[in-house]
Amino acid sequence: MSNRAARDWSLRMKIAVVGGGSTYTPELVDGFARLFPDVTELALVDPARDRLDVVGPFAQRIFGAYGHQGRVTYTEDLDAGLADASVVVIQLRIGGQQARISDETFPLECGCVGQETTGAGGLAKALRTVPVVLDVAERARRLSAPDAWIIDFTNPVGIVTRALLDAGHRAIGLCNVAIGFQRRFAAMLDVDPASVILDHVGLNHLTWERAAYVSDVDRLPELMGAHLKELADHLDMPVDVLSTLGSVPSYYLRYFYCHDEVVRQERGQQTRGQKVAEIEAELLRMYADPNLSTKPELLGQRGGAFYSEAAVGLIASLRSDDGTVHSANVRNRGHLPFLSDDAVIEVSSRVGRDGAVPIPTAPVGPLMSGLIAHVSAYEELAVAAAVHGGRSRVYQAMLAHPLIGQHEKAEVLTDRLLAVNAAHLAWAR
Repeated sequence: MSNRAARDWSLRMKIAVVGGGSTYTPELVDGFARLFPDVTELALVDPARDRLDVVGPFAQRIFGAYGHQGRVTYTEDLDAGLADASVVVIQLRIGGQQARISDETFPLECGCVGQETTGAGGLAKALRTVPVVLDVAERARRLSAPDAWIIDFTNPVGIVTRALLDAGHRAIGLCNVAIGFQRRFAAMLDVDPASVILDHVGLNHLTWERAAYVSDVDRLPELMGAHLKELADHLDMPVDVLSTLGSVPSYYLRYFYCHDEVVRQERGQQTRGQKVAEIEAELLRMYADPNLSTKPELLGQRGGAFYSEAAVGLIASLRSDDGTVHSANVRNRGHLPFLSDDAVIEVSSRVGRDGAVPIPTAPVGPLMSGLIAHVSAYEELAVAAAVHGGRSRVYQAMLAHPLIGQHEKAEVLTDRLLAVNAAHLAWAR
């Protein structure tokens, strides 16, 4: 590419959001409108025209309300949306909320937690999602700007990101868990959130905050000393769990540390997917109001707090090469020596034009490393099942998952998963 062509690309900042018809998209749009004046075009891409016709105009009104000079476009045409994009954000939900509700219910039949990102439900979501994301990424490779980045916010993020990297794409996985803790800790310490650097380590939705540095001083012991019960209550975990760990686990670890209690609570109750479906219906009604130009308060109940700030910060660092620390899903490459180099981990990383590089961290002890290694092995098998298909691969992933791990359960859950997801898995029909 000529120097002139390179300069032309550097002046453009088209961001394509695949899955742009989501009711959560206005949160992302609001972040770009407030925090990222460099965006020249924000292209929302979604096959659901009915949603696009509501979310797209609302996104345009948000940009207008902030006086942002960029334009918001929206299209059903994936290739048109990806064309010339500098960044491709992927936030898909294959099968919609109905598939999520299935993911949250069928595992309960075997006494296993029903959750859309871990266990049997998370595997079902991975099987539906990975092939679609890989197709999007291949199109982006052909159509988007040279050296475009793919930012994956699609769950299960670690599995999807590993599939993207295995296929040779320039991809980084993004989750909002770390930025949520950063903001919570900053509020407790009464400091600027940007001054808090976390020792965030593990896998996506299987992470711990082992330190919270402010001016190179670890303030986490102080936080846990003064706010231990508050933190435990926020995570809905016993205080003793946090005390034993000496760190703050992701709330997703409740599915591991308190598994049977969660199963008892889930049985017979409204699922999170059912609740979100109700919220989505109301949000779409609100978004259709031509006088609405700011994100409604109800959007906060949709989930994904601080997603927009996390996305804007990560993309800004990739563009500016500023070396700011962000939580990112990246190749292990020896960072955690008990995992293979090809594993995808979620850790605090310095981000620049060439991507995300994990920052040095203390060794991970057996209380965490054993679970990380176990789930990482499952994720490797889950990627193989999602890419290549086959009942035996699905069964192996079930058997490997620490929340399943028994032959009888793995057999039943495999057959149940394939039956309820047959419409999305051509090889399983």
